[in-house]
Amino acid sequence: MNTPDLECRDLVKDFDDFRAVDHVSFDVPQGSFFSILGPSGCGKTTLLRMIAGFQEPSAGDLLIKGRSMVGVPPNKRPVSMVFQHLALFPTMNIGDNVGFGLRQRGVGRSEIKDRMEQVLARVGLPGVSGRRVDQLSGGQKQRVAIARCMVLEPDVLLLDEPLGALDLKLREHMKIELKSLQAEFNTTFVYITHDQSEALVMSDNIAVMNHGRFEQIGSPHDVYYNPATAFVAGFVGEANRFEGRVVEASDGILSVETTGGARLRVTVPENGLASGQRVQVYLRPEAIALSKSAPAADPNANDGQGIVESVLFNGANSMVILRDATSGATLSVTLPQTGAFAGLSKGDTVFTRWTADQARSYPLAEA
Repeated sequence: MNTPDLECRDLVKDFDDFRAVDHVSFDVPQGSFFSILGPSGCGKTTLLRMIAGFQEPSAGDLLIKGRSMVGVPPNKRPVSMVFQHLALFPTMNIGDNVGFGLRQRGVGRSEIKDRMEQVLARVGLPGVSGRRVDQLSGGQKQRVAIARCMVLEPDVLLLDEPLGALDLKLREHMKIELKSLQAEFNTTFVYITHDQSEALVMSDNIAVMNHGRFEQIGSPHDVYYNPATAFVAGFVGEANRFEGRVVEASDGILSVETTGGARLRVTVPENGLASGQRVQVYLRPEAIALSKSAPAADPNANDGQGIVESVLFNGANSMVILRDATSGATLSVTLPQTGAFAGLSKGDTVFTRWTADQARSYPLAEA
C-alpha cells in the first residue's frame, strides 16, 4: 500500500484555554485534491498553518511522505502554499516572482530560467516572464501564484481560500482551472474554503469541519447525498429543515409528526431513532416533485399542497418558495427545467411529492 502524501494523526491545537483543532485525523493519498470545508472560525486555517509549519501542534503528529514534520521549520518542509491574497511581489516581474524560491535555495541562474519558463508554460502562461504583475488579469495572477509554488516541486500544495478575492464569474472559471492544473501536475492539493461549491466541484474528497473537528470525510457525492450529521446536511447545499417527534418506527420507516402538525414518512437512519424521540429532518429542494394537480394516492410518498409565496428566477437553479397548506411551514422547491411551471406566480396552488428515502433524519436534543 502506498504511503499517503499527508497524514494527520490526532492533531490538537490549543491557544491558551481555546481549542482550535480538536483531535483531527485524516490521510491524503498521493495526487489527490482534498478540501477542508467549514464556516469561519471552525479551525481550518489553523490546521493548514500546522501543515505548512507556521504553527506547531499542541499534540498529535503530522507526516508528509511518512516523515514526521513536528518541529521541522516551514522552509524545510516539502510543501508550498498559495495564500488568499496571493502575495506576489509587485516590484518583481513574473519571471522573478516565479523564480524567487529557487533563488532562496541557491539554484543557479540558468537552471532557474529553464525551470521558470517550463512551469509558466505548464500553467498556460508561456512568454510572460518579463511582464509586470499589474499587467495580468486576476486569473493569470492566480496561475502565477501556483507556478511560483509548483516550480519548487512540493509534495503537497496548500491553498488558503485562493479564490475568495475574485469576482463570481472568474471564480467559477478558476474552479475548473485549478482542477485541471492539479491533474496536470499530479500533485497533492490540500484546499481550504468556506464555499461549498468550490469544494464540491474540485475535490476528490472533502472534510467538513465544525468547532475544530471533522464531522465527515467523503467524496462530494457522499457528503452531499449522505450527510453524516445534521450540521453537514445543513451546511452543504440547500435543504428544507423540519423539527418533530417520531410517533412510529417500523419496517425501516419513521413516521414523524412535525411541530406544525404535518406527518412525514422518512427512512430510518443507520444509527436508528426510537418512537417518541425528537428529530430534525433535512430534505433537498431538488428532491421535491411539483405538479399542478393532485397526483394519484401513494401510501409510500409524502404528498402535500402549497401556496406559492415567491418564485426566485436564477436560470437553471430557479426555485419556488411555498407555504405548506397543512403545517404553514415554508418549503423551498427547485423548479424543473421543462418550462411546465414558467407561468407560476404568487398565490398559485401546487402539489408536492417526495419519498421517504429522499430525506435524512437526525436526533434533536431535548429542550
